[in-house]
Amino acid sequence: VQLQASGGGLVQAGGSLRLSCAPSGRTFWGYAIGWFRQAPGKEREFVAAISWGNGLRSYANSVKGRFTISRDGAKNTVYLQMNSLKPEDTARYYCADDLPSPLRAYDHYTSGPWGQGTQVTVSS
Repeated sequence: VQLQASGGGLVQAGGSLRLSCAPSGRTFWGYAIGWFRQAPGKEREFVAAISWGNGLRSYANSVKGRFTISRDGAKNTVYLQMNSLKPEDTARYYCADDLPSPLRAYDHYTSGPWGQGTQVTVSS
């Protein structure tokens, strides 16, 4: 049972997008939910995470100050608001839940399943 990521698209540099992540047929599992991305020819990398219970957040240095992760319990959805987008943000974005405590930058996190993700393309 996978998470459904949506909201990607094509945007010019400096623009904004909001991604959504929701589980299919279940609630979120575990301590935290995170966003990850993978560009062609590169490894999947951590972007941001949020603890479901108390809303603690962590971000990759490359997105701090530009991206904001949030959660909506009523809608059972996690969002990634992406502002001031850069061409280097171009990637397929995936969400994952059941991230372990404590909240941190989940570098080299490989557990899935990842679902199909959503493509973000930023033109220069």
